[in-house]
Amino acid sequence: MRIARWMRVTVVIAASIAARDAGAAMLEVEKDELKLGFIKLTDCAPLVIAKEHGFFEDEGLFVTLEAQANWKILLDRVIGGELDGAHMLAGQPIGATIGIGTQADVIAPFSMDLNGNAITVSNDIWKEMQTHDPALAGDKPPHPITANSLQPIVDAYKKQGSPLRMAMVFPVSTHNYEIRYWLAAAGISPGYYTSGDTTGTTDADVLLSVTPPPQMPATLEQGTIQGYCVGEPWNQQAVHRGIGIPVVTNYEIWRNKPEKVFGVTREWAEAHPKTMVALVKALIRAGKWLDASDANRREAVSILARSEYVGADPEVIANSMTGTFEFEKGDVRPMPDFNVFFRHDATYPFYSHAVWFLTQMRRWGQIGEAKPDAWYDEIARRVYRPDIYREAARLLIEEGELQASELPETDGYEAPDDGFIDGVVFDGRKPNEYLAKFAIGIQGASLRSGGDGSSVAAAD
Repeated sequence: MRIARWMRVTVVIAASIAARDAGAAMLEVEKDELKLGFIKLTDCAPLVIAKEHGFFEDEGLFVTLEAQANWKILLDRVIGGELDGAHMLAGQPIGATIGIGTQADVIAPFSMDLNGNAITVSNDIWKEMQTHDPALAGDKPPHPITANSLQPIVDAYKKQGSPLRMAMVFPVSTHNYEIRYWLAAAGISPGYYTSGDTTGTTDADVLLSVTPPPQMPATLEQGTIQGYCVGEPWNQQAVHRGIGIPVVTNYEIWRNKPEKVFGVTREWAEAHPKTMVALVKALIRAGKWLDASDANRREAVSILARSEYVGADPEVIANSMTGTFEFEKGDVRPMPDFNVFFRHDATYPFYSHAVWFLTQMRRWGQIGEAKPDAWYDEIARRVYRPDIYREAARLLIEEGELQASELPETDGYEAPDDGFIDGVVFDGRKPNEYLAKFAIGIQGASLRSGGDGSSVAAAD
């Protein structure tokens, strides 16, 4: 142990000398040995690259990365202090802060990526979708594919008394809100959360359940579910194994949407402010490295394929990490922005992103009562922390690792966004106006419309 500690100290001294020679001032971090959690998905890449390329060590940090069994365990271990921080679903810090499932102050000073998810259906469901929409039957069906061709299948399952079953990874996950958005855009009700129903299946046309990401393909193959929404490489794994077809990516549902964040408790960040900034510095560099070249992406694929990280075949990971996406075997299409780690301000924690997740929590009943627009802004500012990000970026600019032009000019909100599959425009400054645009979802203070257009009282 003494030798290991001596070696670590030696590395810190060497890094400090190198940083000084390069004109950079290493922060005097409050804690230099950190344990960070992640789930085995390709979008853990910024953490992996920051470790493997020495970006953490450049900041005087010695990081252990530890894979977690599922998102709940990961969040609980961060809140309980067993992990210093983690790769999180973008909705997790928000959900925890407002008390969905658990109650804890968790912040997000860094956005890990944009896009990266897809919705996959079983081979049998895909064949039925093609039957109902002949345009889908060709070798290159037109995209994006809506859930319109799924509607008659959903109706048939309901008439048989056994609703169609699909999976997502966690109640406050982007995947939950994406699959709900996709279904609702076609007039299919994904169900609602109420005070008496934490499963979110009240009035559902399709039953959504939670399944850990690596288990999605096997669960689909067993027939327990007929489809799922998950991150990579678990959609491409279904194609590789010939058990399912990804029908739509989340880039097509919401262009350049936020996916994961790096999260820590507020208490941890306040106790380790310099360590927090140092972590974000390393992660920004990792994101930039990942988007810098095709060669870097190929190297990242080989690293992520290792068993201690994602542990999937390099071929499968490469399908979505190197600028393409395979929908069916042989139907490989260019999709350069499917996985984005730095471009399009991917690393910046925008308030508007947090507001969108809050609107979806309200739309589906996880937030049980109407809130004024000011409340959405207040929660967004409490959880997403661009102030920490900007301090890290300022230091990287001084060190020549980042250009000032690579930092967005923003007050925390993006311009109104029309990049959704249904064409509905989202303005983060007007969340209640946005919610009022949907035919399916909670309406106003206490009503929502069901999948058949009927209205039922919400459980406020």
